[in-house]
Amino acid sequence: MSLSSRARVAALLEYSPLTSEAVITDVRHLLSHGEEALAFDTMCSWIYEDALPITRQYHASLVAMADEMDTPRSVQRLDELLID
Repeated sequence: MSLSSRARVAALLEYSPLTSEAVITDVRHLLSHGEEALAFDTMCSWIYEDALPITRQYHASLVAMADEMDTPRSVQRLDELLID
């Protein structure tokens, strides 16, 4: 059974390194209005802007979601934030 894009983005948000409640609230707000691609892009943008470290596994999940949503620019340069 495949999870919806909304549920998958919500799960990625749950495990994201984001700590800003304002950003998290914005992403959840976008999801609640059916704006999954914008919510995903917003989340990825803030991860990059705040230079938050991400694991290879989390990065792979982001890339897979970007591929599924056809939003490859969302994850562009996130590989710079990889930690071991």
